[in-house]
Amino acid sequence: MGAAGRFDAFRLAARGETRAGELDLAQDARVADRLAPNAGPAKVAWTIEGGCDPLGRPMLTVTLRGRLAVICQRCLRSFDVRLNQRSELLLAHDEPELARLDAEEREVVLAAAPLDAMALIEDELLLSLPYAPMHADSQCAAAAPEGMRQEHRASSTFAELAAIRKARGKTSEE
Repeated sequence: MGAAGRFDAFRLAARGETRAGELDLAQDARVADRLAPNAGPAKVAWTIEGGCDPLGRPMLTVTLRGRLAVICQRCLRSFDVRLNQRSELLLAHDEPELARLDAEEREVVLAAAPLDAMALIEDELLLSLPYAPMHADSQCAAAAPEGMRQEHRASSTFAELAAIRKARGKTSEE
C-alpha cells in the first residue's frame, strides 16, 4: 500500500494493512523548530499498521524510529535523542464514540473521514519529543559536579541570600 497521503483508517484496520515510509523532519515545518538548527537531515522511519485491540475494536499502531538532534536546555549544545515510539490508537466513527473511548483513558483518533498519514505521524512525533531536552548530567557541560548539585539542593535561594547578608554584617533588623 502507498506510504503518504490520505487513507481510510477503518479499512486499513479491517484488512490488517500497513503503510510505511521515511520522513526528513528537518524539512517539516511543524517539527523542524524543535530540532537543532543546521544539524542536517533528521530521518525518521515510520509505520502505520491496522488491526484490532484485544476487545476487537479497530485500531492503528504507529511506530516511529530514528535519531534526532535537539538542543540541551541547560548547556545549549546539540545532542542526539533516540526515537523509538510505539502508539496504539483506537478508531472512533464519530464525536460521541470519541468521547466514550477517550473516557477509558486510551489514545483515540476520530476517523470519520480519511486520515492524513503525515499529519498523524507529525502529531505522534511532537508528542514523543522531550519538551525540554537535556543531556544526562554526566554529559552536560552546564551540569555541576555531584557534590555541588547535592549542596545546591540542600539550600534555598533565601538561605543563600541570608548567608550573603550575614557575611556582609547586615541583618534584617538594621
